[in-house]
Amino acid sequence: MPDPVLLVLDAPPSPRLGRLIGRVDVRHADASSLAGLLPAADVLLVWDLASDAVRRAWPGPGARPRWVHTASAGVDRVLCPELVASDTVLTNARGVFERPVAECVAGLVLAFATDLPGVLECRRQRRPHEREGERVAGSRALVVGAGPIGREVTRLLHGLGLTVALVGRTARRTIHGVADLDRLAARADWVVAAVPLTESTRGMFDSRFFGLLQPSARFIGAGRAATVVEADLVDALNRRWLAGAALSTFQEETRAPGSPSWDASGLVLTPALGGNTAGWRDRLGEQFVAMYERWSRGEPLPNTVDKGRGYVLSPDLPDGSDPPDASDPHDASDLPDASGPRVNGSGARPG
Repeated sequence: MPDPVLLVLDAPPSPRLGRLIGRVDVRHADASSLAGLLPAADVLLVWDLASDAVRRAWPGPGARPRWVHTASAGVDRVLCPELVASDTVLTNARGVFERPVAECVAGLVLAFATDLPGVLECRRQRRPHEREGERVAGSRALVVGAGPIGREVTRLLHGLGLTVALVGRTARRTIHGVADLDRLAARADWVVAAVPLTESTRGMFDSRFFGLLQPSARFIGAGRAATVVEADLVDALNRRWLAGAALSTFQEETRAPGSPSWDASGLVLTPALGGNTAGWRDRLGEQFVAMYERWSRGEPLPNTVDKGRGYVLSPDLPDGSDPPDASDPHDASDLPDASGPRVNGSGARPG
């Protein structure tokens, strides 16, 4: 019997497949060759996290892999109607990124509280820093997204002494439902956006949402870039609707020198520090190898995505209706509509 064919949508550096070498027929594809190689593949490993090639290639003719694994938390770059309708199992990299993303969020909270951006600017200008810092203990945080990343963020912020409200699609135990979202946002000192990109979450953090916040609040985008309307955030910062914001993912990865975000008041732009921690590729490779071993034995795969919903079903709800990952795979189809009057936390219309 021939070895199973593992097709890798590759990106440098290629994955380290360890003990699979010699047992599996490993083939490599790029965006231009993927469609032609798909029919022969038993398994597809989407290693190129920034590629939309699977969505473009999948609808073509021929057989399709029985299992697709994407080495990312989000699956929006992979899903297409034909894949959703197929019998192919789709899995993601849940379990690799939660702690690093949460640590990045906690670090940004502390950086804002100590005015680290101001300290560095004063140093650059060779002048003393005279602004007082803030205490984070006792302040209020709102984490939007009740999946593993949102829950890990909540745990770390609790450890810093913050009072944290966690919002998910469905209210249960210590998790608020979406009906409480606006009320909690209006009282929060820190707002962490930890939702993935779905059609329902695209652009959900917009002028309406930023208008709810206190002028002293800070916003941290810890999810997919397109869930935040960046132009609205820049405008809200320049109008002083909130005191600061941080983004680690951007819709324009290569930002033009004239982009208004460079000069936005209080906006910190960071690389994807939450995911790009030392050894992250090795951890992704090890996770895939362990999952392949299960697949080869015919065992159920962890991290199986509900393709219709676009996320891994949560184990703590009978119907799995709340997504388990916050920085990519969860739905928010019943989050408040973004239409309606633009109001800030005091009830006044933003100016």
